[in-house]
Amino acid sequence: MLVNLDTASNRKLALWGIVMIWVISVILRFWGLGRFNEFVFDEVYYAKFANNYLTNTKFFNSHPPLSQYLIAIGIWIGDRLPFGQDTTNTLTGSLHSTFSYRWINALFGSLIPLLVAGLAYQLSQRISYAFLAALFISLDGLFLIESRYALNNIFLIFFGLLGQLLVLLASNRSRKYYRLLMAGAGISFGASIACKWNGFSFLVGIYLLIITAKVWQIIISNRSGSVTTNSLFDQLAKIRITHIILSLIILPIVIYSLLWIPHLIQNPSPNFIDVQLSILNYHQKVGNGTGIHPYCANWYTWPLLMRPLAYYFKEYKPGYYYDIHAMGNPVLWWFAFVAILGCCWLIIKYVWLSNGKSTIKTAILTPVQSLNINYIGVPIFIVVNYAVNLLPWVRVTRCLFIYHYMGAVLFAIMGLAWFVDLWLRSSSRLWQVAGLTTIFSVAASFVFWLPIYLGLSIEKSELYYRLWDFWIFNWI
Repeated sequence: MLVNLDTASNRKLALWGIVMIWVISVILRFWGLGRFNEFVFDEVYYAKFANNYLTNTKFFNSHPPLSQYLIAIGIWIGDRLPFGQDTTNTLTGSLHSTFSYRWINALFGSLIPLLVAGLAYQLSQRISYAFLAALFISLDGLFLIESRYALNNIFLIFFGLLGQLLVLLASNRSRKYYRLLMAGAGISFGASIACKWNGFSFLVGIYLLIITAKVWQIIISNRSGSVTTNSLFDQLAKIRITHIILSLIILPIVIYSLLWIPHLIQNPSPNFIDVQLSILNYHQKVGNGTGIHPYCANWYTWPLLMRPLAYYFKEYKPGYYYDIHAMGNPVLWWFAFVAILGCCWLIIKYVWLSNGKSTIKTAILTPVQSLNINYIGVPIFIVVNYAVNLLPWVRVTRCLFIYHYMGAVLFAIMGLAWFVDLWLRSSSRLWQVAGLTTIFSVAASFVFWLPIYLGLSIEKSELYYRLWDFWIFNWI
């Protein structure tokens, strides 16, 4: 018998589950933010740069300024809070608490599961899928670590996801405030790019999906007696060209440019054009290889988690360490990569092998007999966004790090959640067990590696159980 996850009671339970995921995410990100009263990894840049804005100190940054603005706002607010003042230092150039330059990252990072849930729901209209997507992203170690320190990757992910969510909300014509939502999307995409240039990938993903939707609509309209088109494609195809130009091309450019104004007022030289060229020139000269940085990791090593990045390491007493390793949840990442391959296979089978005439339920890896053909839009959305967030790095020759995979792995994780949701809805007991086993395996993996996500005290032998150095893995 097919499992019904769409009853009112199950939907309410899933909604409460998403709320609990958010609460736990907040706790994990805010707990012990001031524990290390020293810089962790690139806080040596971003926390300092943020303080430079507060002290009107001139400087050059190799990335756009928005993330540093946000950290600076966090410092200004954090210094005035009645809590979080127990550990202070002058590493930024001024006396601040460590909490003050970290809490804004924790806040934005805690909201990522909610954005992922919203995106998943808009794609499928299934609260169970939204719950699983939020659960899996909350069980990832790299997203947790990036949320706990004054770094910039979490901001570009936040604004990129928000932009895509607003586009999906706007594309549903039954909703009000269409123009406002599209404008919000344009602002969000501009903000994502103003954190790091690779935030542009989220906008490119939307461009490609809208183009695909419009081409799909033309093909379907010219094919008499065709199957029902995908609802996601129907919605995206209705977005007008004028709104695409105004909200998704002009507005992001305007927002990106405007967000440079505070920086340029403080640092008038180089000017706007020259500072863009200086940033590009800086990254082109970084170089590659272990001689540049011992944790350089080429793009093809990321999906298998072959070379994570040590953010912090300290022996605080003989045989006991604090270690923060920027690595994803291994089981989650490996399963998610398989899910991406599964999504690619479903698309190939539907579009080419079946010539668009069979239903997805005939495809291998999809055991749900009642799966609607319209859900082909979900794997297409996932694969397109995964590709645009990963493939641009293929041609980059500078030293790359595992955190550059964050934009892509986010969608791979959503792909895994989509499959698990299908398995739990299956009429096959075997597939239901596979879905539950996946959930518990991912959760167990997260708990096992949690000590090096949070930098907990760990004994040497326990640490080396978690830092593998064999076969293709070089985690030490």
